[in-house]
Amino acid sequence: MSQLKVLIVEDDATIQEMYGFKLERAGYATARASDGVQGLKTAQTFTPDVILLDLRMPHMSGDQMLQKLRAEDWGKAIRVIILTNISRSEAPSVLRFLNVDRYIVKAHHTPSQIVDVVKEVLK
Repeated sequence: MSQLKVLIVEDDATIQEMYGFKLERAGYATARASDGVQGLKTAQTFTPDVILLDLRMPHMSGDQMLQKLRAEDWGKAIRVIILTNISRSEAPSVLRFLNVDRYIVKAHHTPSQIVDVVKEVLK
């Protein structure tokens, strides 16, 4: 079986590294991007099974990246987990229409719990 791939799109380098480390230890291949522009390019070449997507980032926000991803044939079926510190009530309303698998507030979950959510989404 080929290794499942996770793209981490997160502008905070420390958080990006922490999730990357945890996911790699759990057996996933990872790629990382610091904003939506880089995330979209990386998604096209890396073809992830799931994307961990922050919402507030420079250059292109997570919700903007997701809109562009969903507009592409190759991006329609990629699983997406929103991983942010924006509460669901403050999240951009457009997310409701963009086929998001999970919405997670970072402050309420440990990195190990995030790995468990990734496993669950990819089952």
